[in-house]
Amino acid sequence: MGRFIRLILVGMGFYLAINSFYSCQSKKEQKGEEIQIDTVVVVKTPVLKYGFFVDSFHIETGVVKNNQYLSHILNAKGIGMGDIDKIARKSKSIFDVRKIKSGQNFTFFSTPDSANEARYFVYENSATEYTVFELFDTLNIYQGKKEIQTRLRSVHGVVKSSLWNAMIGNGQDPILSLELSKIFAWTIDFFAIQKGDRYRMIYDELSVDSVRIGIGEIHAIEFDHYGEGNYAFRFVQDSIWDYFDEKGQSLRKTFLKAPLQYSRVSSRFSNGRMHPVLRIRRPHHGVDYAAPRGTPVMSIGDGTVIARAYQKGGGGNYLKIKHNSAYTTTYMHLHGFAKGITVGKRVRQGEEIAYVGSTGLSTGPHLDFRVHMYGKPIDPLKMKADPVEPVKEENILRYNVVKDSLLLELQKIVWDEQILAKTE
Repeated sequence: MGRFIRLILVGMGFYLAINSFYSCQSKKEQKGEEIQIDTVVVVKTPVLKYGFFVDSFHIETGVVKNNQYLSHILNAKGIGMGDIDKIARKSKSIFDVRKIKSGQNFTFFSTPDSANEARYFVYENSATEYTVFELFDTLNIYQGKKEIQTRLRSVHGVVKSSLWNAMIGNGQDPILSLELSKIFAWTIDFFAIQKGDRYRMIYDELSVDSVRIGIGEIHAIEFDHYGEGNYAFRFVQDSIWDYFDEKGQSLRKTFLKAPLQYSRVSSRFSNGRMHPVLRIRRPHHGVDYAAPRGTPVMSIGDGTVIARAYQKGGGGNYLKIKHNSAYTTTYMHLHGFAKGITVGKRVRQGEEIAYVGSTGLSTGPHLDFRVHMYGKPIDPLKMKADPVEPVKEENILRYNVVKDSLLLELQKIVWDEQILAKTE
């Protein structure tokens, strides 16, 4: 009962206070006293597009159609053929109007009055670059660039069938899977990715006009492969960036794990394999990677081409590269060779050297890849490679600060245990 009475008293007090306020205002009005009212002024922020104030023009947008030229687009907007010819000749040193492509966006900026006279024509060369054509007076032409926004993003996922499909299934950019495979190309065999492998990453997403256009820098990755954590942290030393593991060792090695991306191992190293064509047992001192005809083949390390020929006995078109005093690699059944690849040519690790084919004794397109150490064949899948230079001693403290901060952010990305459970 006491609580109820207190509520009534509080309510009455509130009512009397409100009534007193309005009574006071009413008396002021009767006496002619000025009542001060605060005014909030809302200022509209001008909107810019290609450097022009949108509110100052009538805007029309379009897309270049098949077999449509600049003359067609401008003439339809009332620009005379004489001016179009002057624009084409004047723009030669800036932009070749013959290179306008179907599917690209364009915009007309016209006067906002009833005349609707075209003043500017803007053609988008790409998602970030555009060309402006002034359609009055001197018919000036110039190029511009849109501002690229960078947003720090984090993603994670679990592999069910492939890394590519895992990212698509999670609504992530599948190009991230290619970047991840490049970063770990020296340490993880991506032909052996298994169900249950998982990843988490921190990277920059690039966008223009709120539209995603690509991936920027990848700052950190944790890839859990066969239950073992593999880390990559981006770090700059001597003005050169590279990826290092949690101990400061470079992820780059003297040799890549495989000479091509995204295929499958169709035959392994063996001393007595049944030959698929000859139907006899004989050694197969290499690894066969099944891949579509024309798939690029890369050199697994720096070296010099010492043979480029055709082997009648079964290898078809092949290349042999000498990497150092110990190692040589051979690439067989090639469809063809990359431009400039000749005997004596110095090649770099990861450089495109040839293309998958089915020449020689072959049942279908694949790469027969072989490695010799001191002249003796070894299993490419078991070959170990030494890392290149680690983080330098004078940079290790700075590296640890970067690594620890990125590792902390990675650990904030919680694994999706529900997704993980579905793979088990």
